[in-house]
Amino acid sequence: MEKGVTEKEFAAFLQEFEAQAIPLQIEMANARWLSQTTGRPEDFQKSGALSAKHMKMMSDRAAFQKLVQFRETGAVQEPLAARQLDMLYRNFLRNQVDDQTIAELVQRQTEISGDFVNFRTELNGEKVSDNVIRDILDEETDSAVRQQAWEASKKIGELVAEKVITLVKLRNRIARQLGFSDFYCMSLTLSELDVPEVFGIFDEFKKLSDQPFADAKKNLDRQLAQRFGIDMTQLRPWHYSDPFFQEAPKTGGVDLDSYYRGHNLEELAVRYYDGIGLEVRDILKRSDLYEREGKCQHAFCTDVDRQGDIRILANLRPDAKWMTTLLHELGHAVYDKYVDSNLPHRLRTAAHTLTTEAVAQLNGRMSQDAVFLHEIVGLERDEAQALAEKLQQNLQLSQLIFARWGMTVAYFERSMYSNPDQDLNRLWWDLVEEIQLLTRPEGRHQPDWAAKIHLANFPAYYQNYVLGEMTASQLWAHLTTKVMQAPSIVGQPAAGKFLIEQVFRPGARYHWNEMLQKATGEKLNPAHYLKQFVS
Repeated sequence: MEKGVTEKEFAAFLQEFEAQAIPLQIEMANARWLSQTTGRPEDFQKSGALSAKHMKMMSDRAAFQKLVQFRETGAVQEPLAARQLDMLYRNFLRNQVDDQTIAELVQRQTEISGDFVNFRTELNGEKVSDNVIRDILDEETDSAVRQQAWEASKKIGELVAEKVITLVKLRNRIARQLGFSDFYCMSLTLSELDVPEVFGIFDEFKKLSDQPFADAKKNLDRQLAQRFGIDMTQLRPWHYSDPFFQEAPKTGGVDLDSYYRGHNLEELAVRYYDGIGLEVRDILKRSDLYEREGKCQHAFCTDVDRQGDIRILANLRPDAKWMTTLLHELGHAVYDKYVDSNLPHRLRTAAHTLTTEAVAQLNGRMSQDAVFLHEIVGLERDEAQALAEKLQQNLQLSQLIFARWGMTVAYFERSMYSNPDQDLNRLWWDLVEEIQLLTRPEGRHQPDWAAKIHLANFPAYYQNYVLGEMTASQLWAHLTTKVMQAPSIVGQPAAGKFLIEQVFRPGARYHWNEMLQKATGEKLNPAHYLKQFVS
């Protein structure tokens, strides 16, 4: 390409590239969906083969050099074209590796993905689902039975740990070839996050939440010790309802599950989203929502084609956890659905992973909202109002627990990629004890960290959850004080209208922090989260 390149030449380049890339991306999304809903080896093989084909397309050196030249000449000035060039350049850069490395990377990732989808915990000689383990940790009062279930749920970590470490080293090798210190730093940098800035936010949040969390955790432990008939010093990780202590366990407070028992969660979700002016029936119709053998036990939302084929995978049961999850995943879905369809294909997506997480988390929180319980679930107004204070305390505790958990994963992952040869089992429990204030089981030296699917299959992702929660609180503050001046967004069409116009429709046309500033009047400000849940 000659020195005097033009914007028209970039448009021609983009058109030629997307003529190949878009059909492949759609085929790849469909293949991944099939692998996650069936668990069949042949479906994983097909998904892996298409991923490798896509990576090879993005590794094309001649195409990458054209992108470099477009950037260096400054010929592309039109804002939407410049944004597409920037996004495409970053996507190509991360894939500038040889075909053999691509094949190895995809093969290792696909193998681990299959391990997680097909793993079922073995308990007393019987294979059980994650939902069964959760039921035990929710309801069982015998500490020995709880410990057995908790330890059994961690067996997947033993199965995949060495594979994950090998994958981490391979990812690091790729990142260093591209000039980055490690894969974690590369991933954040290429996703428009500044590593020192992110961890500066986390360090400050940890400092400001240390005492409030310690106080809340002490009160929680007092209730749990009483429930299980043990001393507080005897509490161990299996005494908390979630295997990773990423959610608030059941105590003597509000039993949220009791309000969702016997309800159809799909109907409740439709009623809620109708109330804020967002249509989700078409999304639910395309989705796979109930558990079965061979299906992924987690939950996710996928936008297959950026033209309306949006689906959710879940494993619903009528309880609070799955109500939260369904509202959360539909939050991702409506974001994708209401992006401006007139935007170029590459910009028809969220501004950033953390912004779609923010919308998902904002809506997921509604399962613990008193107005939601009254207007959507059908509790009597007086009963819902009487619960309001306890619900807010529940939500505050849940948020403190989740934020501290999210930072545990983020600090662990940053350190793991910095030095994957260190004692990762010890590192994990050192961080869990320091940040989550859990006591490690005596004599345990298993790769419990590897039981968390994100560390293998969704690397360098967890910081987006924590930043997303902070963004959700900023959106909440703006909605409830500037847009509606109401205590809740439930039943408020103005909330949906604001989200569509200010958050969804812009898609990825702006840097995520610029979009947030345009929507709320300021860039990301963690003070809103601190005020809502810590102060």
